[in-house]
Amino acid sequence: MIPIITIDGPASSGKGTVARLIAEHLGFHYLESGAIYRALGLWVHQHSTNNVNVTPDFVIQLINSLDLKFIDGKVLLAGSDVTSELREEYVGMLASKYGAIPEVRARLLQFQRDFAKEPGLVTDGRDMGSVVFPEANLKLFLTASAEKRAERRYKQLQQFDKSATIADILQDIRARDEQDSTRSTAPLTFDDSFKVLDNSELTIEQTIDLILDWYKSC
Repeated sequence: MIPIITIDGPASSGKGTVARLIAEHLGFHYLESGAIYRALGLWVHQHSTNNVNVTPDFVIQLINSLDLKFIDGKVLLAGSDVTSELREEYVGMLASKYGAIPEVRARLLQFQRDFAKEPGLVTDGRDMGSVVFPEANLKLFLTASAEKRAERRYKQLQQFDKSATIADILQDIRARDEQDSTRSTAPLTFDDSFKVLDNSELTIEQTIDLILDWYKSC
C-alpha cells in the first residue's frame, strides 16, 4: 500500500507549506489539490464573460480541455506560468465556487488519485482525507484562527499584491470559510479518523515536527 498523508483545512491555515515541506522531508510526491481547483477557476474565468451564466456543463466542458502541469514548483496552464496569479483572492473564490459543483468534483476525483505513487504522497486540500484518500495512513485537519490566517495571507500576498489589506483579506477568508463549510458537495469537514491541529501559536517548524512524530507512530 502506498503511504499517504492528507492535510485538510480552511484557507490560509498553512497546509500547503506544511504539506510541501513534509513531502520534501520524506521524499514523497506532493499534490496541492487547491492548485487544481484554482487553475480550473482561472480557466473558466478566461473562457467566460465575467463568470456570468456559467453552467456545470460549461465547466465540465472546460475541464476536458484543461492543460495543467506541475513542473519544478510552478503551475503551468496551457503552457503559461500562472503560479502567482493562482494566489490572487478572486481566483480562490472562483475555485471554491466551481469546486462546489458535484459534477466538477467527480470529474477531478480520479485525476487527483492518480498522483498516489511510490514512494508515497503528501497532499493538501479541502476533502483529501474525507473523500479523495479516505484510506490515508495519516489524515490531518490543520486550522488556525481567522485573524491569524488573514495575517499570514497578508504577508504572502505582499509579494504579488501590495494593495491588499488585512481587513479585506479577513473578510474574504470568513466568506470562504462559510462557503466551504456549508456547501452541499464535499463540505470542509472532518471526523474521528482525523488528527486535528490548531497551529495558531505554532511555527512552521513546530507544526512539521509534530506531524512527523504522528506519522512515525502510525
